[in-house]
Amino acid sequence: MEEWIGQWWHRAITHLAEPQRTEAQVALQDMQRSITLLFRAGGGDAAVRVAPVAASSHGGPRRWLQKVAGSGLRSALPELDAQTLALPPHIDVFDRTELNRDLYLWLAALAAVFEPTGDWIADNRAATARALQRFAGLRERHHRLVTAHLAQRPALHSLRGKDVPWEVAVQAALRGEEHTPLFVTPRQVAPVWLWLNATDTFSAENSAPGAAAQTPANPQDTPLDTDAHRRRARKTEHQPSRNSMLLAAKTDSLTSWSELVRLDRGTDDEPDPNAAMAANDMDTLSLVRSEQTTASRVRFDLDLPSASADDLPLGPGTKTPEWDWRRNRLQPDHCAVQCVVARAGAPYCPPAHLKATARKVRRRLEILQAAPRWHKAQASGDEIDIDAWVRFQSESCGSAQHSEAPPVYAQRQRTERSLATLLLADLSLSTDAYATSQARVIDVIREALYVFGSALSGSGDAFEILGFSSVRRQHVRIQHIKGFTEPWNDAVHIRIGALKPGFYTRMGAAIRDATRRLAERPERQRLLLVLTDGKPNDIDIYEGRYGLEDTRHAIQEARAQGLSPFCVTIDHEAHQYLPLLFGAQGYALVRRPQDLVKHLTQAWTTLAR
Repeated sequence: MEEWIGQWWHRAITHLAEPQRTEAQVALQDMQRSITLLFRAGGGDAAVRVAPVAASSHGGPRRWLQKVAGSGLRSALPELDAQTLALPPHIDVFDRTELNRDLYLWLAALAAVFEPTGDWIADNRAATARALQRFAGLRERHHRLVTAHLAQRPALHSLRGKDVPWEVAVQAALRGEEHTPLFVTPRQVAPVWLWLNATDTFSAENSAPGAAAQTPANPQDTPLDTDAHRRRARKTEHQPSRNSMLLAAKTDSLTSWSELVRLDRGTDDEPDPNAAMAANDMDTLSLVRSEQTTASRVRFDLDLPSASADDLPLGPGTKTPEWDWRRNRLQPDHCAVQCVVARAGAPYCPPAHLKATARKVRRRLEILQAAPRWHKAQASGDEIDIDAWVRFQSESCGSAQHSEAPPVYAQRQRTERSLATLLLADLSLSTDAYATSQARVIDVIREALYVFGSALSGSGDAFEILGFSSVRRQHVRIQHIKGFTEPWNDAVHIRIGALKPGFYTRMGAAIRDATRRLAERPERQRLLLVLTDGKPNDIDIYEGRYGLEDTRHAIQEARAQGLSPFCVTIDHEAHQYLPLLFGAQGYALVRRPQDLVKHLTQAWTTLAR
């Protein structure tokens, strides 16, 4: 009863102290596409992702009701770092919806031109001038935002001590006026919603080598996995205690409850329901290496098997470069790539319905192989080629001379196709998760490879199927399934049946090796299809933006060599990073895993035309 009354009182007094403007509230989820487009259009880094920010402490006066409720101390303030533009999950700062919506757009424009130097006020003043110059259409909106926000700022007569000159400097900077030079931080004044706070802290995902190993295989293992809020974190060095069973009293040295205190506790496989709440109450998360963690057991499970139990190596292996976005340079011979093949095992017997699907898809591809194709920019033809006609009319306005029969027609002709396809499948440990209640992701991939290979074998086009996984940069595994010169036979079927998940996803190295193989083919058209279920990651620093930038650079190298890369994924979060890697039209998202075969075949059919 006491607990129930306490909870009721907390909700009631907090609601009175912090009334929400629900009717004018705007959610980040509804504005994310517009924010991303404006940020990219203004010159923002394409690898910076937009994410909701967690609440952090700030200064400023509080009303007596806020003091009673214990509120008014923390807010979700916009932040920017090298990897993330972290914005409030929802904005209800103003009474009008259009102002809250304009505030999201203004923060995106400000972030696109933000150049941090360490002086919070000066950085935002300079960025504001650049943003108004680059986005002239936002001048009127910015003026309305400044006017509305200045009306909300604390009155100077209500402040005391150093708070007065700090607030004077902030308000003068908002008006664009000169002020006394002061070094002010966001924690010393009331929230300035029109400004950004540039942080150099790293996120938990890139905190230390081995962060990838700490990610559980099951996305439901921890409550924080589904919490996308951006939080500050710092790496903390902590020396192991000699007397692990004793804890010295730290009453005198503790300055806050958030200070890291290393305790030896037994690990528990059960998730902590209060972990997210505790993280939300802390301004900065302390990250420290531990000798007794669940991640240690995960790394042990992911160690390479012995040579007698591992797949057979094919050849001595090769070296591939890797792009380091932090140094903005390509590191030569940085990754060791080894091609392996599964040992001979039991024959693969696909179910009857899978064989029927393979026959159906094969007949479809055979029909497409025999069908005539459109050839554009012809001197004569059946229809007008609109692109060629527009190009011809544009060039005719100049001084260029054209023949009496310009190539502005399109004609259907039966010609021999020159096409080579390489299918690269992700075989990392994440594919061991269940895609449906009956099948794992690896099972869905295995069926897709069988159907796709059976269909391509009837088209007459050259194709190769490979899998990939990795354990750090020293061991990138390329699983040989079928080569360009191999026939589609029982040996290939056995390799498909022997596929098993394991290790990590160093996608950049795998794409570079596939590019090298495909670039050696003599065909005019060469397709590189990547089948995956998640982001690039590995047990070392290959995580977050590092892995994304390297993969993007590898795809750019493939396009530079005349290849056509395309990705098919079953990751529901793929829209957040695949447009950066493959382009807006360079990937297909499979929302139902059982439709993977359909989408994979459809993607190949579209690209092969």
